[in-house]
Amino acid sequence: MRNADSRVRGIAARAGGWSARHRWTAVGIWVLFVFLAVGLGSAAGRVDVKDSDQLKGETHTAAKIIEDAGIEEPASETVLVQAKDAKLKATDAEFRAAVEAVVTAVEGTGKVTEVTSPYDTQTISKDGRSALVQFDVRGESDTAGERIEPVLKAVEGVQEEHEALRIEEIGGASMMKTFDDAFGDDFKKAEYSAVPVALGILLIAFGALVAALLPVLLAVTAIMATMGLMGVVSHVMPMSDTANSVMLLVGLAVGVDYCLFYLRREREEREAGRDAQTALRIAAATSGRAIIVSGVTVCVAMAGMLFTGLAEFEAMGLASLMVVAVAMVGSVTVLPALLSLLGGRVEKGRIPFLRRRSRNRPGGNAGGESRFWTAVLKGVLARPLVSVLVAAGTLLAIAAPALGMKTQNLTLDQEFGDSLPIVQTYNRVNEAFPGGSDPAEVVVHAKDINAPEVKSALADFREQAISSGASRGPVEIKLHDARNIAFVYVPLVGGSDLDKAGASLDKLRDDVRPATLGRVDGLEAPITGQVAGSKDFNDQLAGAVVPVFAFVVVFAFALMLLSFRSLTIAITSIVLNLLSVGAAYGILVGVFQHGWGASLVGAEGVGAIVTWLPLFLFVILFGLSMDYHVFVVSRIREARLRGLTTRDAITHGVVTTAGVVTSAAVIMVAVFAIFGTLSMQSMKQMGVGLAAAVLIDATVIRGVLLPAVMALLGEHNWYLPKWLHRLPDLTHDESSEAIASTARDDEGEPVRV
Repeated sequence: MRNADSRVRGIAARAGGWSARHRWTAVGIWVLFVFLAVGLGSAAGRVDVKDSDQLKGETHTAAKIIEDAGIEEPASETVLVQAKDAKLKATDAEFRAAVEAVVTAVEGTGKVTEVTSPYDTQTISKDGRSALVQFDVRGESDTAGERIEPVLKAVEGVQEEHEALRIEEIGGASMMKTFDDAFGDDFKKAEYSAVPVALGILLIAFGALVAALLPVLLAVTAIMATMGLMGVVSHVMPMSDTANSVMLLVGLAVGVDYCLFYLRREREEREAGRDAQTALRIAAATSGRAIIVSGVTVCVAMAGMLFTGLAEFEAMGLASLMVVAVAMVGSVTVLPALLSLLGGRVEKGRIPFLRRRSRNRPGGNAGGESRFWTAVLKGVLARPLVSVLVAAGTLLAIAAPALGMKTQNLTLDQEFGDSLPIVQTYNRVNEAFPGGSDPAEVVVHAKDINAPEVKSALADFREQAISSGASRGPVEIKLHDARNIAFVYVPLVGGSDLDKAGASLDKLRDDVRPATLGRVDGLEAPITGQVAGSKDFNDQLAGAVVPVFAFVVVFAFALMLLSFRSLTIAITSIVLNLLSVGAAYGILVGVFQHGWGASLVGAEGVGAIVTWLPLFLFVILFGLSMDYHVFVVSRIREARLRGLTTRDAITHGVVTTAGVVTSAAVIMVAVFAIFGTLSMQSMKQMGVGLAAAVLIDATVIRGVLLPAVMALLGEHNWYLPKWLHRLPDLTHDESSEAIASTARDDEGEPVRV
């Protein structure tokens, strides 16, 4: 370890010093930046990911053919007419009258087109008890949910007149409206409640209104600026509502964390007797540097999503990366300026029953040590090997269920359970017409769609789709003569069972299509639909796992190595983070796949993890967990540079950061837990997974494993092989005493006194 006095101060200290000296300029620049970003974003508008760009493979090809042809596929709706009594059949007069009443009622709304009777399309179940009236909704499919209500009411009216029958509507538009009504407000409440929850926890942590408002203010302005930038950037890389929601989560988490780290260090130094200027300079050089290291590491982790090749993931990755970068820059620029402006007024708005206790420690450093973590750490450092074995063994045991993880795109009943009537309708349609609610869609494009060989191939395809066992029919063909395109709708055997439906899809793609449509030269026939989209998504995601994992791990390792100049620190950082992610995976599998404690979070009967979640969690958690790791290890290294032994430095670093890490973790857990209360199982899984991982990371990992491992390694913690000494030195370490004794000239350069 080199002498701290020889260090050159880094960019965080320079930025903080400049901001503190040019307070109004720094604040003005930040406000101008936020307003410009929001203004430019509003003027530019946001370009969202197109359906044709969502996936690669056949799903992408099919969407591209439809888009290039200028065909607007309408939202299709289905009305199930089903006898409640087995004696009543579709051939009976009462049943026929109900079907005719449905056809007349939906046509009478003026909102639909292409209404077909089951007696014309032969959409009558084998047992004769069920029939389907099908039609399309007028207008654009994306907004069909806004126009479907009159049709739903018309169907309800027919139901009231035929008590012996079950008459229910389902389709893209009706599901869109149902979900918007049931869960749209749910999401908004979750997003809106995140800020008050964070503010409440900060009030408890700081005991003062102004101090609590600063982190929230920084996070909110960073999010606002990023929203504007997303609008501009979306013209190069399209964004989405999902990316916006993820950006809000990540922005709130890191924005509050970074400000919390900075503010708590500045407070701590003032409690130790430093003057306001010196305390701010120390916070800039120490916590400011930790924020930059952490922020860059998080950005690298988020950039991993850009390697998936999935438009939705790329949008989420870029949006998250931008908000982290904006929050990081704001933390080391405008925050020092605000603290310099406020001075002692940062303590305004004291909460009487939350008065903090100020304690000074020998050596001139502030108090704030946690009695709880001091006691825990005493036991950990007394028996570090036992602590490592017990903690690591426990986390490995928790992670063990992840080895049997089953991932899939959740079906409607898995996603929402039986909480919505439309889910029961979905199940009844699938039971009566397996695959009928989510048929495979073959998009056939030929030079002449009416050519004899094309018509013959279409007829052969329809016949073999059924004879091969892939479908029980009916197979519907819809021609667009002017554009030489045909849509072939094939109900898949397996229905809502994605494994069986996937096997039926493989028969169509690998056997039926080559033997029929594949024999026509120049003909394209990609197969799309929900099952096909799920399979293509899974295949592409599986291919992206290794590159994304490798990118994130390698670059995070390199950043830790350069930032701490220690091979040991870099390796242990990666291992501990992987252990934390593994434990989160294990909890997810145990709760949502095996059902252990599922009733506690309302997750009974899901039986699988949504496909996109493991990779998403890995990237997000690997990035966010670096916040705590960098902050704690930076404090340990700072103490070691000041001359403390490694064991004493560990004690100092952990107990003095315990309060801020605990506060930051509680905020993250609370925000993520809000999403764990939503009714959608995919959102519930995301919330529970993130909350569990952050809780484990801030307690077991940082409070037990990290200090125990570092205690066992001793001076080897700072090991850097000679052949790595030529690496760039990004440490910029400086003790608080050295900073306190530093005056600044007019140019802002350090001058020793």
